[in-house]
Amino acid sequence: MTIKNFGARVISVWEGLRPMTKKMLVGALAASGVNTANPQTQKFSYDVHAEWELSRLLSALDEQAKDAEVKKDAEKTREIKQLAQTCAKVLQTQTASAEVFIQLATRAVQRNDFDNLDRLADILAQRFSAGEVAEIVRQTELAQIRAIAYETLALMPIANLLPLLDDTLYFEIARNAVEQQAFEFDNEDAQQILEQVEFDESNGD
Repeated sequence: MTIKNFGARVISVWEGLRPMTKKMLVGALAASGVNTANPQTQKFSYDVHAEWELSRLLSALDEQAKDAEVKKDAEKTREIKQLAQTCAKVLQTQTASAEVFIQLATRAVQRNDFDNLDRLADILAQRFSAGEVAEIVRQTELAQIRAIAYETLALMPIANLLPLLDDTLYFEIARNAVEQQAFEFDNEDAQQILEQVEFDESNGD
């Protein structure tokens, strides 16, 4: 795999990666040839900066894979997609970021990869805070992703949603999730909270 053949944007992003991130990717690539089923068993040095780097590289690779000239070269296309898939796998096993989740889920929707979309939904429920899930609802433009995020919020303990009701940025999102718990799941606590919210609104609070 020769990065210098992957196009100017990919080269630029790659050259900006820290050595530890490059090492992580090389290790993940090597591991993917042996054990693609359990990438989470690989030990990587992963932090917020590495996540940002991998996300940028993934965007550059996906963009390059769509290039008409690149598509004429089957081997180059295969290598670009292989590296992109490795970036996506590492991100998927580690991220708890709304922006990266949207990036990964959007890729899955565009590829009609609904099995992976289901896996991402499971990750959302297991790993993400209520605030990050609400941020996904706020940021995404895809109805499928918004629906997954709302479903995750509706299944969270009601206590996790309470802080969002005090945040003007997420109030409507949290209220919708509370309403779903109240009416679809017959959650009495949610019903009481919704009544209090409606009472506060009617009194101008």
